[in-house]
Amino acid sequence: MAKRKIPEINASSMADISFLLLIFFLVSTSMSVDKGLSRRLPPPLQPNQKVEDMDINKRNIFVVKINSMNQLLVQGKEMDIKQLREKTKEFIDNKANDPELPVKVAEEIEGLGVVEYTKDHVISVQNDVDTQYQAYLEVQNELVAAYNELRDEYARNRFGVPYAELDEDLQKAIQKMYPQKISEAEPKNYGGGK
Repeated sequence: MAKRKIPEINASSMADISFLLLIFFLVSTSMSVDKGLSRRLPPPLQPNQKVEDMDINKRNIFVVKINSMNQLLVQGKEMDIKQLREKTKEFIDNKANDPELPVKVAEEIEGLGVVEYTKDHVISVQNDVDTQYQAYLEVQNELVAAYNELRDEYARNRFGVPYAELDEDLQKAIQKMYPQKISEAEPKNYGGGK
């Protein structure tokens, strides 16, 4: 009995097919984009421009410090990261016009009318040179979330819709009422760790 021949698969074009599949997946796959913090930097000073000292009312400054052990110190008191957002909102909004919190001013904002808000508040973030980047990002995220929640709450209470659904002019008006003022100091060595 003669041996039966088994047909072989022609593998001469397998390399071409593999190459085409590789190109297809490279082109159709989306790559993850690096994420960062959106911050608007002040314009650079002119070489001959003098820096003027500003007189800032201490009650308008919300100091957030992160030490080398990633511990949070807010307004001189130790705090858990989970409490930071609410404390920040209380500071920025100053609903009861507390004399310990930022000064409220009444001003007309186009689209909103006359509103009282803490125009001159500043959040000062200070971190140790050994602070872990993750702890720094968590603090930044909580601070930005506080602003976003205040804007959204105001839009829902005043207009009955979320902030994101308002037209661009109203969004800008609410941003003027809740301006994001986060000042970042040069990292220092606060100790506490090494």
